[in-house]
Amino acid sequence: MGYVKCLKCKETGEEVPEAPVHICESTFAPLEVSYDYDAIKKDISKELIESRDPNIWRYRELLPISGQPSAGEQVGFTPLIKAKNLGKLLDVDELYIKNDAVCYPTLSFKDRVVAVALSKAKEFGFDTVGCASTGNLANSVAAISRSVNLKSFIFIPYDLEQSKITNTTAYGTNVIRLKGNYDDVNRLCSEISGKYDWAFVNINIRPYYSEGSKTLGFEVMEQLGWKAPDNIVIPMASGSLLTKIWKSIKEFELLGLVEPNKTKLFGAQATGCSPITTALKNDWEIFRPVRDPQTIAKSLAIGNPADGFYAIDVMKESGGWGEDVTDEEIVNGIKLLAETEGIFTETAGGVTMAATVKLLENNKINRNESVVICITGNGLKTQEAIVDKVNLPYVIDANIEEFQELYSSLNGNDKKGGIQYAHSTNSNPS
Repeated sequence: MGYVKCLKCKETGEEVPEAPVHICESTFAPLEVSYDYDAIKKDISKELIESRDPNIWRYRELLPISGQPSAGEQVGFTPLIKAKNLGKLLDVDELYIKNDAVCYPTLSFKDRVVAVALSKAKEFGFDTVGCASTGNLANSVAAISRSVNLKSFIFIPYDLEQSKITNTTAYGTNVIRLKGNYDDVNRLCSEISGKYDWAFVNINIRPYYSEGSKTLGFEVMEQLGWKAPDNIVIPMASGSLLTKIWKSIKEFELLGLVEPNKTKLFGAQATGCSPITTALKNDWEIFRPVRDPQTIAKSLAIGNPADGFYAIDVMKESGGWGEDVTDEEIVNGIKLLAETEGIFTETAGGVTMAATVKLLENNKINRNESVVICITGNGLKTQEAIVDKVNLPYVIDANIEEFQELYSSLNGNDKKGGIQYAHSTNSNPS
């Protein structure tokens, strides 16, 4: 027995019965899952949650399924790491990394939303699933659909990173590369979803799919000792993740699982595709779509973000802000996180990391408050972005004399420690 009451129009509050639909027929606005919070409050507690297995389903009362999950049973509960080295460098005492770069099974936060979407798709009786993706979602739908014997069709832009294409085709699914950007892919998928009886996770299943993002917020609060952080920095593509983390905080507050903490949410985008942050900075009522995204952060390159308007509202309501960063800053963000905390993130994480630095420098985030940086994908997926921006290996013959000579030169050149040296050169001293 689930706790979903209905779907609600995000503009008017009009109620719609549970079904595989995502748009209100009256207003064409998105639909949102609505829960029976009075019933949930009677049945949930910190102790109950803590007694369950460490995965997203420990919060099952706040997820839109009936009964037990049927997909992605091992997804979630990724580490929240106290970033001591990075915190010292940035002069922030309470700095944390929420590391979804190690999320099971495909190393990104998309495993959370797909686990929920496919569980709901099976509940509705679908045997085929699909998605429009900038990469990580494709990986996750391909992997998890295989594990639960669902057929899948994956639609991606033609120019995705090769590693993400390989990570999807490895599962033997149907992958279709389209000559166009993500918005072209999404438009075609919307047409296909109207002709075929398939569960498109980010179209007709989107209200349920997006609820999976809440689990990242739930985990952060539990891992902080049932406390909401003061600040959270979140990458934005469609804007959905940011809005759902906000919803997770409000739900935990409503249920008495955390005390209200006036958490501020900060959105991060790449300058080459920044419709949400641009609108926020210019105080526009609506964002202007980006028709030709130009950024190495392809996973965030959504020019017409479905939840952009709502993400702007959340940042304003929470007292947060938005920031965008250049490709060079993205690469520097990837390297900074790797060289301080040993976490290799993809380009989206580089965006979040670099945006955090700028937000601190511009005093948008108070250094004396707790800060959580959301790292949503693994650097193994976007190695092309930094392959010519990192130090090359040293090459020597296999004899002790050559190593001693190299070691001596390194000792002379690197008096201040490894991080200092890692930033100092891209050349090969051999």
